[in-house]
Amino acid sequence: MSFPTGRNNLSAYPSGMAGKPNRGIDHLVLCVRHLEAARRTYARLGFTLTPHAVHPWGTGNSLAQFRGNFIELLTIDDPAKITPAGAREFSFGAAADRFLKRREGCSMIALATDDARRDRDEFAAAGLGTYAPFDFARQARLPDGREATVAFSLAFATDARLPELTFFTCQHRAPEFFWRPEYQRHANGATTIEEILIAADDPPSLADLFARLEGEDAVSAQGGRLEVATARGRLTVLGREAAAERCPGLPLPAAPESAHIIGCRIAVSDLDAVKMRFDASDVTYRAMSGAVQIAPDIACGMYLELAAP
Repeated sequence: MSFPTGRNNLSAYPSGMAGKPNRGIDHLVLCVRHLEAARRTYARLGFTLTPHAVHPWGTGNSLAQFRGNFIELLTIDDPAKITPAGAREFSFGAAADRFLKRREGCSMIALATDDARRDRDEFAAAGLGTYAPFDFARQARLPDGREATVAFSLAFATDARLPELTFFTCQHRAPEFFWRPEYQRHANGATTIEEILIAADDPPSLADLFARLEGEDAVSAQGGRLEVATARGRLTVLGREAAAERCPGLPLPAAPESAHIIGCRIAVSDLDAVKMRFDASDVTYRAMSGAVQIAPDIACGMYLELAAP
């Protein structure tokens, strides 16, 4: 697979995102206390990880990159560089540090965009909490060992009802250096994030929030749960009992009062091969119809569901 070069347009994204709605799932932020330990864990689960990279505000990351989206393992790399948030300034480092003081787990959902500043204006008009434009660049090591600069523009959106969860849109400004097919080949056959799961006490009460993020037509309420369609994958908001039913027998993260991410579903090319790999590596998993589940205490605070296509 090869990706065309380009800046600030969806034609530069893999798998033909041009012409589709902007806000598909771009990535999931998984906050971990020890990045190298998390990297070893996810490598054991069969994921290819990008090298440890650093942000200018004190965090570091490593990515499990798929076709069009990814999981970001994020840690505090240099506490001295973390700056507090301002009145309308979002501090990525401070948000990660605050989250990790409570627990490991998923703290943010990033949605794809070709114009973060337009998103910020739309979020503000919709009544979401918004912040100053957020642009940054960092060095990335390419699969052949060369280094390149990757750059991003982010537009954050928050809601007072969800202190455990932040949304933002992510505009890739150097996609030709970021999306690399070598990093998208995984021993477990993972291909894309299909679904992000969120637990909430009253899912239907959050319908207005997701309508502001994705549009009213994207949101549907069914039996006390919310389904949010995106251009790439879906968000599913479950009540606590439904969340427990979705992953029976698995310990969920300590449940705060507010809505929070509990995990994600990732498509894999060959589920039988995944089971064989896990058996050979003594990875504990739960088999279910069409999928296997990895408990949060293994997967750094979120549960993983690897599913047949």
